[in-house]
Amino acid sequence: MQTVAVDDLQQGIQRSQAYLLSLQYPEGFWWATLESNVTMTAELVLLYAIWGIKERLPLAKIKTYLLNQQRAHGGWELYYGDGGDLNCTIEAYMALRLLGCHPDEPAMQRAREVILSRGGVTRSRIFTKLNLALIGCYEWQGLPSLPPWLMLLPPGGPFSIYDMSSWARSSTVPLIIVFDKKPVYPQGFTLDELYVEPPAARRYELPQKGDWSDVFVWLDWGLKWAEMFGLTPFRQEGLAAAEKWILQRQEETGDWGGIQPAMVNSLLALRCLDYPLEEPAVVRGFRAVEKFCVESETEYWMQPCVSPVWDTALTIRALVDSGLEPDHPALVQAGQWLLQKQILNTYGDWAVKNPQARPGGWAFEFDNRYYPDVDDTAVVVMALSQIRLPNEAEKQQAIRRAVDWIVAMQCKNGSWGAFDKDNDQDWLNYIPYGDLQAMIDPGTADVTARVLEMAHYPGVSPLPPVVKQRALDYLLRVQEPTGSWFGRWGVNYIYGTSGVLAALQDEPQAQRARERAVTWLLAHQNPDGGWGETCHSYNDPSLQGQGDSTVSQTAWAILGLLAAGQGTHPATGRGIAYLLAQQQPNGAWQELWFTGTGFPRHFYLRYNLYYQHFPLMALGRYQRQVGQG
Repeated sequence: MQTVAVDDLQQGIQRSQAYLLSLQYPEGFWWATLESNVTMTAELVLLYAIWGIKERLPLAKIKTYLLNQQRAHGGWELYYGDGGDLNCTIEAYMALRLLGCHPDEPAMQRAREVILSRGGVTRSRIFTKLNLALIGCYEWQGLPSLPPWLMLLPPGGPFSIYDMSSWARSSTVPLIIVFDKKPVYPQGFTLDELYVEPPAARRYELPQKGDWSDVFVWLDWGLKWAEMFGLTPFRQEGLAAAEKWILQRQEETGDWGGIQPAMVNSLLALRCLDYPLEEPAVVRGFRAVEKFCVESETEYWMQPCVSPVWDTALTIRALVDSGLEPDHPALVQAGQWLLQKQILNTYGDWAVKNPQARPGGWAFEFDNRYYPDVDDTAVVVMALSQIRLPNEAEKQQAIRRAVDWIVAMQCKNGSWGAFDKDNDQDWLNYIPYGDLQAMIDPGTADVTARVLEMAHYPGVSPLPPVVKQRALDYLLRVQEPTGSWFGRWGVNYIYGTSGVLAALQDEPQAQRARERAVTWLLAHQNPDGGWGETCHSYNDPSLQGQGDSTVSQTAWAILGLLAAGQGTHPATGRGIAYLLAQQQPNGAWQELWFTGTGFPRHFYLRYNLYYQHFPLMALGRYQRQVGQG
């Protein structure tokens, strides 16, 4: 096996623990910024411009941020190193125009060359075209219809808004109002320079694919025709229902859905409804938006979401796995903070399809009562089970309530989705509006694995045998021919495979599946001892397990090997040596690559604690399994 010096391992663990402990907030939680792409900030500028309050923002800092994010090729990226993305580049260009940049400036010229070389505005996604339509730089007729009567379709029928994923639902309901009103808020410029076609040749229409999904384009023609002649049924009732839905789901803190699109779109909807700036819902909404923003001495930008519950639970697990005492004051404080965040009294959107379940989950963010998720809840349960609190009885009650909720959220096929049960109507991904192919929240291997892993922890109620067996059957059924598992919420097959191996440990019926997964992981170790995988593996599965080494993905691979009992394998030792070699003197690690997934192929995340707590978790579990230290 690779020789890892005992002192080096112990010192690496201690340095990492000290660094993470230094990051804890006084209230007890851990939380780091969550990065995505520049469209979050571009849409922030657009929102404030539409409301006529752009001067409230530190515009010079936003401009600096956007220009700093432009790459040498002239474009802006969806994830680090992707070579430039058409939609990100168009939206960044739009924001810079809103900030006063002239098209002849060098940065704008370079961006325009990228945009035109990739087909211009006509080839962009629906949401980019929506943003341009709002300021008169694209025609509304080229966007799909969202008839207000969608709000009135009852759950349990062929379709209702509750058949959309939680993130699509919370973003789409406000857009029903926006798409109906079709507002235009001119900003004193056009973006004609971003079209390949001259004005007379531009066609504002939904693209057809030449397959069965074109039926939705034909349906959209019918909806537009009805709208043109005032034949949209129940229009006012649907708009009223959408307005009521938006107001009901606003948190007291002003948030909607805990995500940028839901927050921005809800404020757009209220603007379309002529809400005044001093309206309390609007005031709270803008206050919440600004809490998502990050300001430094020179830059200002917006996060897509905030992740304190997730960050805190994973950091607790890493600290305990690496030897910190379960009743360490920092862990006690963090555990008590998590207990306060359990959602016990709100029946969120998940209850529409699952009315028999009692609330008991945790959400990702500080405040998001309507959208707890299975993944966060399972990780919090594991974290709480690993620590010792003064109020142990309250902790155990919280764990039982959470496990009961998770069990009730199991899908028919044995899996678990993130936010909803049986949210699997795949046809929704083929409607023109759904061009990000993120309209549903079906069960996935990584979330299912997290639940089974949770059940291994001491003090956690065992899953009912039937529930557990159905989940195991699902995981074995969806293993890839290569031996890996797809990762929905992390990049990608390394993430999925690591999680499932943690779930399948000590399961005799899964021995062959574990062996195949271990073989796959070993085959994809890089010469430097690390592991890495590009986000492009979602586009091209032949790239699974391939990419420059990163500390977070290396840690996931090691955790998978350790779960499979491979602590003494030379590859595991080489991976540990890679992590120790990458660690900085202050105990931290650095990572440029995006290893979190929002929507496969369309939206990626960089969690700025992933490359801190996951390596520590790997070092700690390695030390425990191999007996070093």
